[in-house]
This record gives sequence, C-alpha cells and structure tokens, in this order.
Amino acid sequence: MNDTKIRSEILKRNEKVFTMVVDKYAKLLWKITAAILINSSSACEVEECVADVFIYLWEHPEKYDPDKGKLSSWLSMLARSRAIDRFRKLRKEKEIFLDGVVMKEEAFEVSDRGENEQVEKLRECLQKLGDEERNILMRRFCYDQKVSEIALALEMKPKQVENRIYNAKAKLRKMMED
Repeated sequence: MNDTKIRSEILKRNEKVFTMVVDKYAKLLWKITAAILINSSSACEVEECVADVFIYLWEHPEKYDPDKGKLSSWLSMLARSRAIDRFRKLRKEKEIFLDGVVMKEEAFEVSDRGENEQVEKLRECLQKLGDEERNILMRRFCYDQKVSEIALALEMKPKQVENRIYNAKAKLRKMMED
C-alpha cells in the first residue's frame, strides 16, 4: 500500500490501516526518539513521545502531503521534533529528589530560611561529586529512570549502577552532615 492510499484510508478513519502504520513505523520512531531522550528521561517518556506522533497522524492526516515526501520521513521528522521539545521541557522542569530534599535547577523559591540553606548545601555537595556519580543520580532521581535503563545507557551492569547510587548517596549524606 502506497503512502497516498494510506493517507486517504486514515482520512476515512480506517483503524486497520492505522494499526498497520503503527506496527510498521513504531520501531523506527522509537529509535529516533530514544536517541534524543534516553539520556535524560525514562523509557516511558520515549513511549509517550512515539504515541504522540501516532496520535497526531490520526488526528491530522491531512497535514501529511505524499507529494512532498515519504510517510516514514514525515513521521521521523515529527518524532524528532516532538522528542526535542520534550527534552527541552524536561530540562526546564528537572528537579532532584534526594531523601526528601528538593533542589530545583532554575530558581529557588524556598520560604523557610533553614530549607534554603539546606538546598544550597545540597547543591554544593552535588557539585563536589564526580561527573559519573552526579549523572547517575540525575538520571535516577530527576528523570525517574530505572536502574536497568541507566545501566543500558551508560553501558554498565545494573548492580554497578545500584552500587554507584548507594555510594553517591552515602557521600552526600556525609557531606551534608559536615
């Protein structure tokens, strides 16, 4: 089935053709989206981004013009754009949750002076950690990545990631007490 026929069938709300498109292109869109988001978010974010692309196709099939290019290229471009937008959004919203202390990367709006001092001290302590430790903590507690996802992204064994998280948290606790 060619791209023009696919577009016309989706315009007619043919769910069977739409399902065929999802099955055919899901893996491609996953790879494109994951390449952008995997270092900063969880697999759920990647999955949600891919789903958004297919929802957009279902709701706006008229936006795709077969005369301008292939459906795979259009979906790929859409996935890439959505993933970049999501990446930027995540970067703006990121927060680190460590043992009940919330540290926002952008601006601190802490009303209690004691909390503000604690947040500032946490920030200083995080900066003292090595890049790898900080990266792992960010992935785990900021982006809610699973240990297995972090291990895959950093080419480590899951047990190594768990040990690094444990050790980094222990270092932070010790630095916070001093």
